[in-house]
Amino acid sequence: MAKTVSTMLALGTIAPDFTLPDAVSGRTVSLDNVKSKKVLILMFICRHCPYVVHIQHELARLGKDYQNSDVGIIAISANDSDIYLADSRENLKKMALELAFTFPLCHDASQKTAIAYQAACTPDFYVFNAARQLVYRGQLDNSRPGNNLPVTGVDLRQAIEATLNDLPLIFEQKPSLGCNIKWKLGNEPSYFKD
Repeated sequence: MAKTVSTMLALGTIAPDFTLPDAVSGRTVSLDNVKSKKVLILMFICRHCPYVVHIQHELARLGKDYQNSDVGIIAISANDSDIYLADSRENLKKMALELAFTFPLCHDASQKTAIAYQAACTPDFYVFNAARQLVYRGQLDNSRPGNNLPVTGVDLRQAIEATLNDLPLIFEQKPSLGCNIKWKLGNEPSYFKD
């Protein structure tokens, strides 16, 4: 596990489209699935990373809290599951079912979606407005494994609420910290090598 921070993709970036399978249902998921939602939350997570395990119950709460709202949530795992078997599609399905996720957890086997979003770590969070412009990227909150701060999701929740209410995000956007995405041999993107 290498501690890695978010790349902090430029605000205003338009959400790149993708087509990925949901690990639970097998259905294809893309931005079209959430086109009617005012806010899109995209999160890069995985099953085995201790930083994700530390916040996984808050991720499930987020899904439940915004299930019947104008917020769409899509989670994506891009780790090389040939080497990291805990992040295989079958194990992602188990994770989603165990945590009762109300949003799709997709498997990015090619890692092309992670590269398109310049994802660097798990967890990594992105919030897009109705025009699918990036308005927030970074951490869930200040809690990390071992720092004894409660997991509240405050940073991400502030970003969601501000975007829902057409308000500017006036707080500092801090990068997420987690395990590096496990890139396939030869697939490590240039932004990650720098």
